[in-house]
Amino acid sequence: MSPKKKIDHPYIPNSALEVRQEMLEEIGTALRGESVRIRRTHLPSRASVIGTTVRAADKSLFLNGGGNGLIDTTHFDTVRFPPPEWAHSVMAQAAADGSLAYTPYRGHPGVLKDLSQSLSCFLGVTIGPVNLALTPGTQGALFTTLSALIDEGDLVLLPDPEYLFIERMLAFLGAKVERIPVYYEAGIPSLDLDIVQKLMPQKPRLIVFSHPNNPTGAVYGQDMIVRLVALARKHECLVLVDELYSRLVYDGTPFYHLIAQEGMSKHCITLLGPSKTESMSGYRVGVVVGPADVMEGVEQTLAITSLRAPGYAQHLLSKWLVSDSEFLQQRLLDLAALRKTTTNRLREVPGLKVFPQQGTAYLFPDVSALGATDVEVAGRLRREAGVIVSPGYQFGPRGVGHFRVCYARDEVQWDAALGRMVACLTRLADKGGPAA
Repeated sequence: MSPKKKIDHPYIPNSALEVRQEMLEEIGTALRGESVRIRRTHLPSRASVIGTTVRAADKSLFLNGGGNGLIDTTHFDTVRFPPPEWAHSVMAQAAADGSLAYTPYRGHPGVLKDLSQSLSCFLGVTIGPVNLALTPGTQGALFTTLSALIDEGDLVLLPDPEYLFIERMLAFLGAKVERIPVYYEAGIPSLDLDIVQKLMPQKPRLIVFSHPNNPTGAVYGQDMIVRLVALARKHECLVLVDELYSRLVYDGTPFYHLIAQEGMSKHCITLLGPSKTESMSGYRVGVVVGPADVMEGVEQTLAITSLRAPGYAQHLLSKWLVSDSEFLQQRLLDLAALRKTTTNRLREVPGLKVFPQQGTAYLFPDVSALGATDVEVAGRLRREAGVIVSPGYQFGPRGVGHFRVCYARDEVQWDAALGRMVACLTRLADKGGPAA
């Protein structure tokens, strides 16, 4: 084998590129084991923005879903923020009854009945069991629903920035994606619905967005929701809204459920679940709420993928959203305090811009003034501060130059970690960028 040529790249450390080059030499450029669909999820078109594929940038930062002993702010600390006390006992009781292992694809009929009642109260619109399906987590709800609705070449409108895996799923399914900017007017976040309106003659199959927005935490106002509803109804366009964080809203901020708006029950699919607010991610249960005809397709997708949500864990949803106001209030108080602390500490870094929003447990700092890319910043924070963050490129072109950090952490450990992060970022700011 000929000597390796040193690779210089502005976004990815040479060592990571050399590893990937070595891998390619071993298995060939065909990337054995990866289908065309999987290779599409690498988002090669993003190279025009970040200089490489999203997958290659992820691999360079070891963003593989595990913390490897570091403080991993890509998700909640479920030790500091555990599930409700009843969760384990409900799961154990269901598991003790082996007959509950297998359910209809959409879920256990008793659970669907209970859930239809609690969700009707929560969403403000009548929901029946026919409008529900239970899935392996809200991530499973997202993939299952998109798979049921999207054909190769379908146009899908997606905010920018937006939850990182939505575009990858759409790429896997062969959709054509148009990104819709999220902008702020007088500090109020909104989607650029003028662009949405211009694209409507192309008959988009779906509008997809998270609310509150992941990664920014933005909660959209009534004016935007009303206008989006008018566009969807006029053009008979389906809207899929991921409301996983809809209970994590601070300071009494009004939250408008899309499905509850007039005429939207026929046009709206809502994704929900207890993974975040109630820290039940480990139980892997999610919920799809939608029109009966859409749920038929969701059921078929479940049948050919996971068959059903975990049978025993489904029974958690009979108790979810019921009599937990004290639990929710305390969680919001704790997270609001951590949001304030994290915002104040990060603002100590010269040039770092932090704009806390009204939802989720995320901040999305703007590091563009530090003279380094978000990939470089994430790499430095991992190596020098022992903290894993989500670089902004993952969330779309408008996320470049930011990083997402989850502040749902143990206060003592987080205070120390914030000190290391501030020191690392301040060194970067003082040098005007990373060392050569």
